[in-house]
Amino acid sequence: MMAGLTACNGGGDKSNGTGGGSASGGSNDAAGAKSPLDAALASLKAASQQTNGKNSAKVEGTTKNGAMTQTMKGAMDWASGMHMSADITQAGGPMGGSGKPMKALYTPDAMYMNMGMPMGGKNWIKYDYDVMAKKMGAAGALMKDMMNNNNPGRSVDLLIASGKVKEVGKEDVRGVQATHYSGTLSVSELTRMQTKNVSEADLKSLEGQLQALGAKNETIDLWVSSDNLLVKKHEQMDAKSPYDSTVYYSDYGTKVSVTPPPASDTTEYK
Repeated sequence: MMAGLTACNGGGDKSNGTGGGSASGGSNDAAGAKSPLDAALASLKAASQQTNGKNSAKVEGTTKNGAMTQTMKGAMDWASGMHMSADITQAGGPMGGSGKPMKALYTPDAMYMNMGMPMGGKNWIKYDYDVMAKKMGAAGALMKDMMNNNNPGRSVDLLIASGKVKEVGKEDVRGVQATHYSGTLSVSELTRMQTKNVSEADLKSLEGQLQALGAKNETIDLWVSSDNLLVKKHEQMDAKSPYDSTVYYSDYGTKVSVTPPPASDTTEYK
């Protein structure tokens, strides 16, 4: 449920080059012009600064994981930890789905789900990140870290850190002209670069879990508007159970209000 929530021109010239690059970066030619890689990285750095500085946005997306499809629509604020309110609809997968939207609330400490039916006399289920980190091992530790540090600019920063990105071209995203960037990272790079407070032991354990699922690489595509804001993100991982997520961002700076449900109407996820 949280996976998809989980990363432009800063005055420099944009390039339509199609070549990727390595972490060592590209070099300038004799005339001082930027290489395609350097131009893409410079543009993404401007996008990261502008996107992260907005602090909030409306979000809408679809995630497919094997036979499960999940759609989400809401708004998030990342000024001080992540706060988000969203409607989530799920279909397929081992738990199926009613096809009706479920309300989800996210705070820096926990996620709350209203399944649309009472559970033990309570309307809300609480997923405490600390508890999940302890019970789920490496996956739980990563989930806690990602939820504590989640924002749209994280994917932008991920491609910048990888040094593996190319500009694909100009495209229309829901009426907004945007520049499309793409990069592919290995599972090892992905787990290490998108974590901040996860131990080395947990990272190695998580890499092993992902490799056991047949996951080798993840491709990240980003679309950035002319005012340096991320407007679309697409992530795709090939595995035994393929993962595909698309998220749209709009209305940056929107007001987001999240109030956790009362404890009297909440049951802890066991």
